[in-house]
Amino acid sequence: MFMEKPKPPNRHNHVCLIIFTSSFLASTMAYIYFSSTQDVFAGFSISHTLGSQNISSTTSMAPRQAPTNISTPPDQITSAEAAAPTPTSFTQQPNQTTQEALVPVPEEEPIHHGDSGAADPCSGRYIFIHQLPPRFNYELLSDCQKLLPTCDYLQNDGFGPPIFRGPTGDGGFKPESWFATNQFTLELIFHKRMKQYECLTGNSSSADALYVPFYAGLEVGRHLWGYNTTIRDRMSVELLSYISSLKEWKVMDGRDHFLVAGRIGWDFRRYGNNDSDWGSSLMLQPQSKHMTMLTIEATNSKKDVGVPYPTYFHPSTSQQIHQWQKSIGRSKRKSLFAFAGAPRPLQPGSIRNELFKQCSAARKRCLLLSCFNTYDPKCHSPVNVLTIFRKAKFCLQPPGDSVTRRSTFDSIISGCIPVFFRMESGPEQYVWHFPKNYTSYSVYIPEEEVQRKKADIRRILSMIPPEKVKAMRREVIKMIPRVIYRNARGGDGLGQKDAFDVAVEGILNRVRNIKREFSNGIETGLYF
Repeated sequence: MFMEKPKPPNRHNHVCLIIFTSSFLASTMAYIYFSSTQDVFAGFSISHTLGSQNISSTTSMAPRQAPTNISTPPDQITSAEAAAPTPTSFTQQPNQTTQEALVPVPEEEPIHHGDSGAADPCSGRYIFIHQLPPRFNYELLSDCQKLLPTCDYLQNDGFGPPIFRGPTGDGGFKPESWFATNQFTLELIFHKRMKQYECLTGNSSSADALYVPFYAGLEVGRHLWGYNTTIRDRMSVELLSYISSLKEWKVMDGRDHFLVAGRIGWDFRRYGNNDSDWGSSLMLQPQSKHMTMLTIEATNSKKDVGVPYPTYFHPSTSQQIHQWQKSIGRSKRKSLFAFAGAPRPLQPGSIRNELFKQCSAARKRCLLLSCFNTYDPKCHSPVNVLTIFRKAKFCLQPPGDSVTRRSTFDSIISGCIPVFFRMESGPEQYVWHFPKNYTSYSVYIPEEEVQRKKADIRRILSMIPPEKVKAMRREVIKMIPRVIYRNARGGDGLGQKDAFDVAVEGILNRVRNIKREFSNGIETGLYF
């Protein structure tokens, strides 16, 4: 403290003092912050070279090599039942180095507040994102080689590496819109988009729904083969114990909460506790009784809802989507139908062998991409799969290991009319994203008819009038924006809702109905 009476301040000295003091405080605060967080974030900066696909860690937390006994079994490969394309097979893949980190660094979720008053555009649309401990999401990615066939798939916020080299693509493909996206990266894609959502709120009490960014699918995927049930359940049990202890959860016992899992719902509904039983018990845990789960294939439970598999197409502008729609609208489709997939010789009741026979017998009328060898590069090339689908009027979508396939969405973005053999493979599965009238965009042939060899696929499809076929294709092409996850890095959006927007809208409507029932003391479970 100064003992003498201060002199009248000199304006120049006063300004300098303010500047000096502000700079000193800012520097001190920055030093404290970065010193305290350096150890927390040290493990997440991973460099990557696209061309050589070498993965190197800049810290001691380098990704471990995946154990030889833990790999994706052949019966899990889809999209041509090859939904997880291997980047090394892409001749279009760029051979250049990128400085972009494979693993995203944990960050504060951005908080936006809508305008106050009656004109608030976010009224009824506010979402609160839980700040989970990193072990439930970001830290999982540091062990990326156990999550997916290659760490490359974590690039570009889960879109994976770009497919094309150079400024131009082939056959209407625009390089900036196409990525080698793995079918199991939806959790990364959705989390990134949610952080950019325009109606986030930091006040949970004003939120219309609450999002739990737990990477459930990636987590359980590393333990599905060769691990006991205790290990498979451990992370889920820890997550539910943590989230259910929070005040936000206790308001409605989780009824207003939702999470996104990038695997089929059956991977989280293990009823038994034998090590031979499949999956985890996440959805059957007591705490998850009321929480909604978005999965790429829903079960027969009302707790989970089906949302589209990630495809290879992620446009960022309305021009990119319109150009692609125009391109596939002009495609010459000389073949009546196409089938891309692998047989299921050990699966009782599978109709795939019959479809192989009928496609082969149809000769040039059917394009067949046979993936008997699930490691065949042609079955893992996005361009190869999509090119075949662009040449056919109809694309067969039989069940595989489960009732749905990513190939369904590959056919839609190719303008190829999907042919379903079970209603739950599409029309009854993606109720938020597909038109209610399934006959407007697809063909249904009962699986039982094919099993009894009473359905001649070629004859059935040939009998559909040409004008009807054109109308169905127009509807399929119109569906494309609603079943893709757009690239939100710049651009003008798509001028219409994408799969993320539709899913969020569905969640908000669902929670709104749940709250209405909850306030009236009833619970029907019919929230759609």
